[in-house]
Amino acid sequence: MMYLIIAVLCSVAVSVLLKILRQKNIDIRQTIVAGYPVAFLLTWVLLKPDIGAIHALDSAWGIIIALGILLPAVFIILGRAIEAVGMVATDASQRLSLIIPIVAAFLLFGEVLTGTRILGLALGFLALGALVYRPQHNDITRQAKHTPLWLFGVWAGYGIIDILFKQVAKQGAAFPLTLLVSFGVAGVLLLIYLLVTRVRWQKQALMTGLLLGALNMGNIYAYVRAHQVLHDSPSIVFTGMNVGVIAVATLIGVGVFKEQLNRINIIGLVLAVCCVGVLFLA
Repeated sequence: MMYLIIAVLCSVAVSVLLKILRQKNIDIRQTIVAGYPVAFLLTWVLLKPDIGAIHALDSAWGIIIALGILLPAVFIILGRAIEAVGMVATDASQRLSLIIPIVAAFLLFGEVLTGTRILGLALGFLALGALVYRPQHNDITRQAKHTPLWLFGVWAGYGIIDILFKQVAKQGAAFPLTLLVSFGVAGVLLLIYLLVTRVRWQKQALMTGLLLGALNMGNIYAYVRAHQVLHDSPSIVFTGMNVGVIAVATLIGVGVFKEQLNRINIIGLVLAVCCVGVLFLA
């Protein structure tokens, strides 16, 4: 259970860090690129990938390159979403991305869509709609207009990444090696982009990247270890992780950062928790 708690706290800590960086006008792209060497090193030390199995990735390089692009991109989108609408709705949208692999399994991979799953998917889409809802005002800002777009980007981005990881695993590539290579590709591609755009480097952004990389890898490692330790109770890990992140993010977002939630948003949070529970039962 300790690993599960660590995974939840690390996941929420990433959102807290990104929110603070946005408030201080620190370039999140630089923080992200500085975090990948740390994540790469920790993956090497903690998960011990089998480099000798690199040949097993031959048929998966297209997917890995896609991950290399999406991993940093979704972090940037996550930061924009947190800035636009706050931690609570953003983390809930990230957790609701689990419905995308389920839809893909039905539409692309021939799995049977049961009544329980249909109910879970319906609750998920209703939750998303409620989370992005904002009362309309005449003086609505440009940032507020883009709120649904950023939340959709978080939801879709994490959902697609989940599908890509599942497809790599099906092709026989070991998860630790896939993660190691994906982190390497993501870091190199983002670094090239920043160099080409001649970004003005910020020391604080780069130093904070060390913490971001550690938190990101801590989340992944603790989640994997939780599944290993509780291998007879995957439901506890699945439900605990998703509901735990939503609950802790809500407590911190509302209690610490004074984020405002309207009644529709609160209903969305309740629907999100119900969605996670129903999809587990499915």
